Amino acid sequence: MVALSMADGYARLTSKPQCVIVHVDVGTQGLGAAVHNASCGRAPVLIFAGLSPYTCEGEYRGSRTEYIHWIQDVPDQKQIVSQYCRYSCEIKCGRNVKQMVGRALQFATSAPTGPVYLLGAREVMEEDIEPYELEQAHWGPVGQAALPEDVVQEMAEALVGAKEPLLITGYCGRNHDAVTQLVKLADTVRGLRVLDTGGSDMCFPANHRSSLGLRYGIHERITTADVIIVADCDVPWIPTQCKPKPGTRIFHLDADPLKQQMPVFYIPAEARYKVDSSTAFKQLHTYISSHASLSETLSAYQDRWDALAQEHADRMSTIRSLAQPGPDSTFNVSYLVSRIRHHVPADTIFAIEAVTLTAFVADQLSPSVPGTWLNCGGGGLGWSGGAALGIKLAAGPTKFVCQIVGDGTFLFSVPGSVYWISQRYNLPVLTIVLNNQGWNAPRRSLLLVHPEGEGSKASNEDLNISFVPSPDYAGVAKASAGG
Repeated sequence: MVALSMADGYARLTSKPQCVIVHVDVGTQGLGAAVHNASCGRAPVLIFAGLSPYTCEGEYRGSRTEYIHWIQDVPDQKQIVSQYCRYSCEIKCGRNVKQMVGRALQFATSAPTGPVYLLGAREVMEEDIEPYELEQAHWGPVGQAALPEDVVQEMAEALVGAKEPLLITGYCGRNHDAVTQLVKLADTVRGLRVLDTGGSDMCFPANHRSSLGLRYGIHERITTADVIIVADCDVPWIPTQCKPKPGTRIFHLDADPLKQQMPVFYIPAEARYKVDSSTAFKQLHTYISSHASLSETLSAYQDRWDALAQEHADRMSTIRSLAQPGPDSTFNVSYLVSRIRHHVPADTIFAIEAVTLTAFVADQLSPSVPGTWLNCGGGGLGWSGGAALGIKLAAGPTKFVCQIVGDGTFLFSVPGSVYWISQRYNLPVLTIVLNNQGWNAPRRSLLLVHPEGEGSKASNEDLNISFVPSPDYAGVAKASAGG
């Protein structure tokens, strides 16, 4: 869990693929929820696992020599993780091992990026081969596509003609240039609002007047918009809680618009395109700016542009008002995070796994620089411990890294390993544990379905989601780091 989460964090920050090596089937199982997170979070990671030797009597060098070689021999080891991987394959001989690794990395780094899994038995790893080389330039990722010209025109005209245009994104910020191009699009289409419903990356600066911040699939602007662009987003809205009004024009731009690893996914888009979001944003704002009729229409939207500035100022004022200590000297998460934001360096990189408190954390941190906010891309709790170490390793000794994590999630992160690694490899990270003394996510899920049910009246202890008495979280970290 920790090793793959570290590789995930490093890859997410740098967009450079990382490698994790594990021991046969049990090591593969030990990756746990980290495989899910790397898949949903689109982290380019190569996982290599050994495979129990397939000969028993010394037929090949590497044949079985230990009791455990029989116990760890399973029918199809790669099936443990293959449904989460972009590619999985067994290396069956040494003579094409470089081609197999190259092919796996092509899958890992081609959109939609994600984990790949290779495995090989000891006999293969022991094979003698003649040294050889590959031309690495021949093994790069698949290039990404742009919007067709007629589609650029149609979408540009729809955006300019909309009364209330909205762009919803979730992970376009992985590519920092996409943030730049999206800001230019928002500056061009005066009145365009941008909503982040994924929170896995800093996709749009919170200090921009067009920003609606981070909300998980529920926002009033979704229900009132007349044109919506969904760009690199897994869950733009939750239909049982919030959805666009009838007649809204919806365009879907994504590296994976069909969401091929989700058995159930659909949105009522009139068109969908498999494209690079950065390229698409640039195409749109360039087209609009270069056509006088569209630019002239937008020039009349100054009142709408000014209204966005006031709306944003009001929202930020509300956010600041929440960051106040109570009269009895207690404080909420908003106040705590506001103080953290005040005291840490301006270019701090935050690794966030705050679960039900994520929106409050996002509001107070208000990230505005690409690459300074990384959240778990999936739902496997425990990501941020290892991920923060990977981020720190990638960012270097001069960059400050802060992990903000829920108490339950902290326990899932295998802190014994996390803080030993931190000490052993000199990877200092500030960890903030948001201690609400239990798992609030299960209670929230219960109340969404049965708000008046018996469970709504039960205590955390009754529901077995209480962490009372609280562990000594700082003590766990100290003990794990050797005191």
